[in-house]
Amino acid sequence: MPLYEHVFISRQDLSNSQAESLVEHFSTVLADNGGKVVESEYWGVKTMAYKINKNRKGHYAFLKTDAPSPAIQEMERLMRLHDDVMRVLTIKVDEHPEGPSVQMQKRDDRDRGDRGDRRR
Repeated sequence: MPLYEHVFISRQDLSNSQAESLVEHFSTVLADNGGKVVESEYWGVKTMAYKINKNRKGHYAFLKTDAPSPAIQEMERLMRLHDDVMRVLTIKVDEHPEGPSVQMQKRDDRDRGDRGDRRR
């Protein structure tokens, strides 16, 4: 089956448990349609670059899925209809990278070699 990565932003006035329950809800939608969630991450509340529906912040969640296209389309349709979800981004990938996403890695773990020496 094709591999996908999804990021969605939910409203800032939700509690952490409500935002995480949205991840579980959409995971069950995928499972009901023949897909599965390989890995999910809750990134927490982050400030957005611009306001969306009068919200300056939002709960970010990330899903790695292995599902057929109709299951993905149904999940996206339900995400767009859900009142608490503000934005959805889905991309098709060739393979899922191992380990946590870049957002979940510590700053020390990231490769900073491309910046050069900034102290002068």
